Order: sequence, then structure tokens, then C-alpha cells
Amino acid sequence: MQTMPPALEVNDLTVAYRDKPVLWDVDLQVPTGVLMAVVGPNGAGKTTLIKAVMGLMQPAAGSVQVFGEPAGRQQVRRIGYVPQRTSVDWDFPTSVRDVVAMGRYNRGGLWRRADRRDAERVARALATVDMEDLADRQISELSGGQQQRVFLARALVQDSDLYLMDEPFQGVDAVTEQSMVAVLRRLQEQGRTVLAVHHDLRTAPAYFDWVALLNVRLIASGPMATAFSECNLRETFGGSAPEWTTPPATTAA
Repeated sequence: MQTMPPALEVNDLTVAYRDKPVLWDVDLQVPTGVLMAVVGPNGAGKTTLIKAVMGLMQPAAGSVQVFGEPAGRQQVRRIGYVPQRTSVDWDFPTSVRDVVAMGRYNRGGLWRRADRRDAERVARALATVDMEDLADRQISELSGGQQQRVFLARALVQDSDLYLMDEPFQGVDAVTEQSMVAVLRRLQEQGRTVLAVHHDLRTAPAYFDWVALLNVRLIASGPMATAFSECNLRETFGGSAPEWTTPPATTAA
């Protein structure tokens, strides 16, 4: 019986910045169809991990495979990417609809003329994140939560098998956060995989079913019920670990 390869497999990954390791000898497998949170303190290498998978940072050592194949141009096309909101110039003069439509470029190149199917996918993605009424709004006029929804919609139109998200809930209100969680769960129901940097330890077990605990090196990874333990959290965060007797409940709504 043939087994399905992991959605993402990282082997012996080391990334350095000015000769200082940001990630050190990381081995990580992300099974197909899971929602995995990447958790760790500031400076742990969480964003670096996602950028290395996307080919945006050159590793000093190690390899990355996506669905069993080396993460070259063809495999990266199977990845939808949601970067940090603070990494974008939101004063650029363009509309919400145009930003979301940029997600279709991976299907045919930057200069491919958009067709009716592209327009339908953009409209559907905007509706999914409750932004269809703001489709013609300039992105500079959006709130932080609205900007984050635009990023999510742009990833959705890529129709990807694996989604990499860098703090997707950063700066959003509680209502927006819950609607975004619902979108992630719908992706999972469709057999998609999500790997997301997440900073809120109290909501991580409710939003995700797998976790990777990272602090330059990988401390632990696996299902929430086993990997998200007090021992592993304290090793990950050191003296800054929350003073919990036990981690928060791992039941998801």
C-alpha cells in the first residue's frame, strides 16, 4: 500500500544570518491535511523557516521537499503564502481586488491576461473572507484586520495544496480571527495543509491540531495532544514560559 508523502519535509535545515545561525539543524515533517502551528519566542526562526521553504532565504545546509519532491519552482507553485502584514507597503496605490488577483499569477505568469475564471475565483475568495463589499477600496484605506483578510484571499485564489502563513491573526479583532479560523478549517476539510506561525499559546490548541515548537532548533513537533506539553513549552520558552500547571485544553470547536 502506497503511503502519501508529507506535505512538507525539512531535513537538517540550517539558516544563518551574518554567520549567526537563525535555524539550526531542523528536521520537520508536516503531514498532509493538518493545521500545524509554529510556536516559539521572538527570534526563534519561525519566519525564517517559512522564507526558507519558499526559497526567499538561502539555507546554509539542508533540504526541503514539498509533497515528496525537491522544493523547486514547480513545487513552490503548490504553495500559497501569507506573509506578515508589516512586510508590505500598504500605501501602494492599488485596490483590494487587484491585490487578490495577484495570487493568480502563479497559474500563468505575471503577464498572462486575466480571464473570466480568474475573476470568478477572486470574487469567491473575497466573499469567503467577507471583503466583497470593499473590493474596489484602496488598500491604504483598510484597517489592519481588513489587510490581513486581503492577504488570506490572495492566498486562497492560488488554489494551493499547502499554505504557509506568517502570523495570519496579527492585528485582527476577535470576530475577524474566528472567521479566519473557519476558513482554515474549510481548507483542511478540502484536504489542504496549513503551516502557520502563531504567537498566542492559549488559542493554539483550539485553532490547530498539530504543532512545531521552535527556538532556533526544533524542540518538538507532532499532534497537539502530545507535543504541546508543559515540558516542551518550558524548554521552548525557557524562563519566559507561561506559569501553567498544564497547557490549555486541546479541544477544538
